[in-house]
Amino acid sequence: MNLASAELEYASLMYPVSKVFDWDRWQDGFDKHWRGDEHEPIREEFRIFKRAILENFKYYRVPVISLDRSTSKEAVCVVFEKVNTGGKPLDAFELVTAMYAAEGHELRKDWYGDDETKGRHRRFAETLRPADSEAGIIANVGNTDFLQAISLFYTRDRRRRAESAGKQGKELPAVTGNRQALLNLPLEAYKKFEKQAERGFVQAAKFLHMLHIYRIFDLPYQSQIVPLAGILAEIREAWEHEANRAKLVRWYWNGVFGELYGSAVETRIARDFMEVPVWLRGGREPSTVSETMFRADRLKSMRMRLSAAFKGVNALLMKEGAQDFRSGQKFDHTVFFGENVDIHHIFPQDWCKKQGIKSDDYDSIINKTPLSYRTNRIIGGVAPSEYLAKLEKGDKTTPPIERERLDTYLSSHLIDPTLIRTDKFDTFMVDRQKRLLALIEQATGKTAYAGDVKEEGEDVGDDEDALEAEMTLSA
Repeated sequence: MNLASAELEYASLMYPVSKVFDWDRWQDGFDKHWRGDEHEPIREEFRIFKRAILENFKYYRVPVISLDRSTSKEAVCVVFEKVNTGGKPLDAFELVTAMYAAEGHELRKDWYGDDETKGRHRRFAETLRPADSEAGIIANVGNTDFLQAISLFYTRDRRRRAESAGKQGKELPAVTGNRQALLNLPLEAYKKFEKQAERGFVQAAKFLHMLHIYRIFDLPYQSQIVPLAGILAEIREAWEHEANRAKLVRWYWNGVFGELYGSAVETRIARDFMEVPVWLRGGREPSTVSETMFRADRLKSMRMRLSAAFKGVNALLMKEGAQDFRSGQKFDHTVFFGENVDIHHIFPQDWCKKQGIKSDDYDSIINKTPLSYRTNRIIGGVAPSEYLAKLEKGDKTTPPIERERLDTYLSSHLIDPTLIRTDKFDTFMVDRQKRLLALIEQATGKTAYAGDVKEEGEDVGDDEDALEAEMTLSA
């Protein structure tokens, strides 16, 4: 239908949406086009349309809630949430954005940028981003995560000032990054700590790469990045010293294998932010280290890729120097992405099924290890004795591998070559479980204990209800 001119609109009885609030002039033209008594029914049809449709737009009453400057921020936020029943739920970032806008600051521009400025969100996504990947390891750090890190610094400083003023116990303000703390975060504090917090997240990306955690998919806990960034921002270059770095690594793995960052982590984050720097300066162990307990039987129930501890074992193997069965290469950053490394079965799934082995056993992390895509294709679904013989013999694309050298590759994965060369699955599982436990104990500095096996997918963490409502820590 051709509606390129007003006359064509009149003739087709098609009303332009752009004239919803300015119908008088359009109606004059319409009446002129359909002048004459014989066209009175058509003119009346427009008048009915105007009364039933157009006047609803022009005279619609928009509800307005007026709040003066004396209204508290908490009350403003409650109003926002109550009236926003039909739209996108407002998170803390949106509410803080509105509060900062009243003071002339564009928080969304800081985070998302504009046509001329690269926002913090994009800078995080590009931090240590591999050339063939869309995003780096900290790309999923959210705007509320960033505000939470800043809140830790702000509330920590408030607590220190209160301590200097002689206050004690419950008189001291909590060190926290919870939702209420974000809504109380003044613009002045945001501006004071934003650059320091950003440096902390960038350093966190470097720390994770050091642990051979390269992809977001392989990150044990997204939530643990917040205290990690806060700690690194606080201690600055001190994390590069070997003794401090060893303690940080130990703290990180205790959080992972203690499975302490799975849910209800606000108190845990604040505690670690306060306790770890004190520990690095010679103080007592942080609670995340002292409270961690790893169950010896937990390895048997680690089958899901979503499990933080599952991902932790994979990273530890690469960090300890696991070499690819085919190429003998260690899984550094370049090899990891260039060879499409992932975690694969040692005793192949198809072979295990034919032997009547239960999936609960062969899908355990005990029977898995990081390997390149090409190596996994060579392994296929045959017995280990067969694919090892194939690797030793070589083919058109892969040169033969000496038996002793291949055994070295296997040992780097904490695999006893004798056991898989003889296809002894049960004996292999017992032996490798012990080896992996020793690896975890080395990383956490804690001895595993024999306990009940938790169900897969269940979070093992601290009971937040049992923790104190307010922090009682001091720097």
